[in-house]
Amino acid sequence: MTDLVKVIEVLAESEQSWEDAAAQAVARAGATVHNIKSVYIKNFEAKVENGKITRYRINANISLLLD
Repeated sequence: MTDLVKVIEVLAESEQSWEDAAAQAVARAGATVHNIKSVYIKNFEAKVENGKITRYRINANISLLLD
């Protein structure tokens, strides 16, 4: 039997880095779904205030195996 994979799209942000935003996206999704196998970052964005980045934002697809 072939494994079925579901993909969910999430948005996440961090004050520290894009990597931290991705880690938060996976951790938060993992609180409500299980069998997460990968994360694909579609877009990177940053909020800038007074010439400095204040928030790192990502748009990600998270893949998980269905039971």
